[in-house]
Amino acid sequence: MGFGVLGHTPPALSESLGQRLGRLAYRAGWRREVVESQIAKAFPEKDEEWVLSTAKACFEHVGGEALGLAALMRGGLDEVRRRLVGWDGSDAFRSAFEEGRGVVIVSAHFGNWEFAGSALAASGFPVDAVMLRLANRTVSRYVEEMRGDLGMGLIFHANAWNRMAASLAEGRVVAFVADQDARDKGVFIPFFGRPASTHRSPALLALRTGTPFFVGGAHRVGPRQYQCWTVRLDPAEGVDTREQVIDLTRRWVAEVERRVRLYPEQYFWHHKRWKWQPPGTA
Repeated sequence: MGFGVLGHTPPALSESLGQRLGRLAYRAGWRREVVESQIAKAFPEKDEEWVLSTAKACFEHVGGEALGLAALMRGGLDEVRRRLVGWDGSDAFRSAFEEGRGVVIVSAHFGNWEFAGSALAASGFPVDAVMLRLANRTVSRYVEEMRGDLGMGLIFHANAWNRMAASLAEGRVVAFVADQDARDKGVFIPFFGRPASTHRSPALLALRTGTPFFVGGAHRVGPRQYQCWTVRLDPAEGVDTREQVIDLTRRWVAEVERRVRLYPEQYFWHHKRWKWQPPGTA
């Protein structure tokens, strides 16, 4: 698939090529209707011109980031450190890690989520990423190799609970990217004012293991430059575990939404975030 060739391409060239491919995919109509429709519904106050330009920029962002990962793999963690320009909340994250109970962190398909995970490893935190193997085995192997090259261990989704608990018991960081539609297994959490089926596993894992819980990510702030951010979320007191799970999930989704509103073109609008709706919803 050309991944090896991309690894030897200058970073600026590979990202430029990715952006061009993104524009091509937009013009060809690949998931264009999904992207434009979801942006329009998330930002009803914006006019059509803004929606279309944001959708196009989203395609360019996804293409540029995807092809730019090959150069990041080649440079390894040293390259990650060069590209990381700042980390909001790093002191709180390090303090939580030093408690010795491990850390659960949840992120979204926003900015560059692969960079976010590798930034943890580059900053000295042992991190295991929870991963669902992709249907396309070639792409899945590439993602697995990339995460390994960028300092991340892997926990595959099938029968993962014991492995996640063991990782935390060893004082490691367990990382989720958990904003895709969870169908009937999720809890319905408002996202841009509409109920979205959301995975409860990150919050539930933190609660059951007594582990600090964070939401975080990395967004692009310049050519090959990224700003990381993490926010600690403590469970509500005086309510049962189910209500704590819902509360923590609602708060991490709200934090992601706040960031997406600042950089809407950096969210992966290509997946149908509101595909599964509560029973009885039109």
